[in-house]
Amino acid sequence: MSTTLASARPLDVLGDFPAIPEGWAYLDTAATAQKPKPVIDAITRGYAETYATVHRGVYQRSADMTLAFEASRRRVAQFIGAPSPDEIVFVRGATEGINLVAHSWGNSLKPGDRILLSTLEHHSNIVPWQLLRDRTGIEIDVAPLTGDGRIDLDAVQAMLTPAHKLVALAHVSNVLGSVLDARHAAELAHAVGAKLLLDGCQAVPRLPVDVRSLGCDFYVFSGHKLYGPTGIGVLWARGEILEAMPPWHGGGAMIDRVTFERTTYAPPPARFEAGTPHVVGVIGLHAAIDYVEGIGLDMIYVHERALVKLTREALSTLNSVRLFGPEDSAGIVSFAVEGVHPHDIGTILDEEQVAIRAGHHCAQPLMEHLGVPATARASFGVYNGESDVAALVRGLERVARIFG
Repeated sequence: MSTTLASARPLDVLGDFPAIPEGWAYLDTAATAQKPKPVIDAITRGYAETYATVHRGVYQRSADMTLAFEASRRRVAQFIGAPSPDEIVFVRGATEGINLVAHSWGNSLKPGDRILLSTLEHHSNIVPWQLLRDRTGIEIDVAPLTGDGRIDLDAVQAMLTPAHKLVALAHVSNVLGSVLDARHAAELAHAVGAKLLLDGCQAVPRLPVDVRSLGCDFYVFSGHKLYGPTGIGVLWARGEILEAMPPWHGGGAMIDRVTFERTTYAPPPARFEAGTPHVVGVIGLHAAIDYVEGIGLDMIYVHERALVKLTREALSTLNSVRLFGPEDSAGIVSFAVEGVHPHDIGTILDEEQVAIRAGHHCAQPLMEHLGVPATARASFGVYNGESDVAALVRGLERVARIFG
């Protein structure tokens, strides 16, 4: 590998990740990120030292955990630029966040209303809207992509009408790494009276996010892709929108008063957090946010972009490799090897101690658009460096030798 980029050098944080042994190139961060010691330590303390329920107990441990829990909500609000922590709803992940919007806000839609998606959406930003369509009779439109794999916002503008009530798009594609011009998308949606929901799963670990400057109305992300624990995620929505939304789950914590004749509900965000929450997951998410901001999201973005550039330059020299997505993708490179199924690529790379994702990446409509059943995907994190790219290239050279 002759190409060297100073910014592609490791961020010198590999030692923070005990689950990454020496010599193992973990290139599947877009699926789930490895966990740094500060997050692991926060989760361990949460269960082993400070554990108690929240919002319920009058004893000191419970009160302390409640304070920590709500401090985490404020930390999330600060992290994404939300005006108020009361606009932060804790959910199990982005999938649940989108379903919450579809079931609560979406149930006010009626036949004749429309929702606009794009070709590159994750199934979690397709299926909930199809279920809503089946319940309410709305229609779904799908925006095309540009030649290099970005959401075509010129086409979006041409497609939007006053009948559109929502535009729901990925901030960063989980397959192509293409970054949406979210501010422009918000302007286009609002011009026809529609709201904008952004799937931020691949964005929040890779670039600074400020929901106010983006101009969106809903934003969702999952903690486990942000170096945090599984089972915790965030839905942000504008305060006035949350206030008007009915609850979608019933149970403890989301109520004001319950009688057998009538129940009244708590204000947001409690209205949408029925049951005992994932207390330690929230604490772990707080630690993950502290960790990435300690490194600096601007630095992470530059670092991963440099690794993408290095990877694309190296793979472009292999005649059998077809690259997908834009040259400047954010931390993700999807590719195919002529005559070799991605699952075989993944298996051989695993033998070379390189872990990638092989499959349709929960984006089957995008695979159909690309004309392939699946792709191989290398996705980077803060712990990756040039040696991981070199290991990927060596593995692919072995794939070429095996399959001729």
